[in-house]
Amino acid sequence: MNKVRLMALDLDDTLLRSDLTISYRTRNAIKKAEATGVKIVLASGRVPAAMDRYAKLLGLHKHTGFLICSNGTIIQQSDTQCIISESRLESKKALIAYDLADAEGFPVQIYEDDIMYVSRHNEYTGCDQKLTGLRQVVVENFRAMVSSGCHKLLIPGDPMLLPSMEKLLRSFIGDDISLFTSKPYFLEILPAHIDKGSALAKIAELLDIKREEVLAIGDSMNDESMIRWAGIGIAMANGDLRIKTIADFITEKSNDDDGVVEVIEKYVLKRTG
Repeated sequence: MNKVRLMALDLDDTLLRSDLTISYRTRNAIKKAEATGVKIVLASGRVPAAMDRYAKLLGLHKHTGFLICSNGTIIQQSDTQCIISESRLESKKALIAYDLADAEGFPVQIYEDDIMYVSRHNEYTGCDQKLTGLRQVVVENFRAMVSSGCHKLLIPGDPMLLPSMEKLLRSFIGDDISLFTSKPYFLEILPAHIDKGSALAKIAELLDIKREEVLAIGDSMNDESMIRWAGIGIAMANGDLRIKTIADFITEKSNDDDGVVEVIEKYVLKRTG
């Protein structure tokens, strides 16, 4: 087995416990991994402003690490906050997606800096606000805002209804966008060929690290691309069943029981039993 040199960690429901904290045991294991030479990547659907406190908690503001933000549309170096790569959804495609969602009765939201802009109040956007701590602003003429382009569009909605919306989007613009659910109640639309996997590949290339030396851990469908791309793809015990079917390894422990520590000890520190 190749030595792990780069490790990508999803945040929500992977690195973070249900109370949105990172346990001391997990933080300590990550430090031990770094001591062996492993570079750390935090990979999330969150915008940079909603990832910053976790990067600081892990000390990534003091040394070189990387943040994959907004599911890959932004790649940022953790210590300098320098933007390495940035992609935006073209206005034409964003407007088609917005119009389809609006016609089907779904609200839509986009993110800029530390603000979550939403077409109308809804219970699912409220969940997002609690998770990220971002300020929520309802925009009256949301279509005009979308027309200027954005990093991604997010459609919040009932998990029972979103699959039909996803199918509709795929039939109209499926080849021109990246489309997946990050949580059962969040359908995300990104520029084509942009996702956590493509972002992780860019970071590995920048660091001259082979694919076989990369480990990625996640729980949801927005983690699929990086779990497939990494030499070692790990699914959390609490993860989506679809993610578990493609992973090389599934943790025995959940995010609330330090499942990340289990992975680090097995694949980085080489501890067993």
